[in-house]
Amino acid sequence: MEMTVSSQSAMFLHAARLVAELHQRASFDTGALLHELIEGAAESVPGAQYAGITVTQRRRRSQTAAATHRYPVMLDQIQSRYQQGPCLTAAAQQHSVRIDDLDADDRWPLYRQAALKQTPIRSILSFGMFREGATTAALNFYAEPVNAFNDGSVDLGLIFATHTALVWNMVQREQQFRAALVSRDNIGQAKGMLMERFDIEAAGAFELLKRVSQESNTPVAQIAQRVITGDCSLPVK
Repeated sequence: MEMTVSSQSAMFLHAARLVAELHQRASFDTGALLHELIEGAAESVPGAQYAGITVTQRRRRSQTAAATHRYPVMLDQIQSRYQQGPCLTAAAQQHSVRIDDLDADDRWPLYRQAALKQTPIRSILSFGMFREGATTAALNFYAEPVNAFNDGSVDLGLIFATHTALVWNMVQREQQFRAALVSRDNIGQAKGMLMERFDIEAAGAFELLKRVSQESNTPVAQIAQRVITGDCSLPVK
């Protein structure tokens, strides 16, 4: 059934509101944020019953970052096993893939055979989310009936894929920022311990950390952590 302009606009507005609410969250629990986002996406995209996020990394098995049901996880496992499938293709090429009837689609024969045998899924929509170095990701929607998705499903799914990528990047930046703060605090604490232990100034304590870091080819933050826990013995000279 074709959507009216007003109903389509209402769905787009719902998607925008959902993502806006997630952006305002104080908690940055990655799993919870992504799960809630794809739950809302699965409820909003016409024809969708389930949703999931596939993440791939070079020389590693693909993983399911979030899923609303066991079927997305099972299908990701099949793709990882045979290294082929719509979600891997969407992630690798950063475009959208649509399957209206998996039984009649011969693009990924090994994937199709296993998917038809192990799940009732027949319709799939996959959208490339992002590519960052060796990491790629796709947002995927699934349905058991054939021809479950229409052009409106593709349009709204693309919107959710774009916003999900933004939320992902936001969470990653927050986690990196928190890790940087922890490293800074650890280095400061280690410097204080070295200043007291060896009766040296702050600059000398930091130079000592740097020297051991260079000699052992270990990040300064890790050396600092070892000083704090007493697992590192540092000579003054």
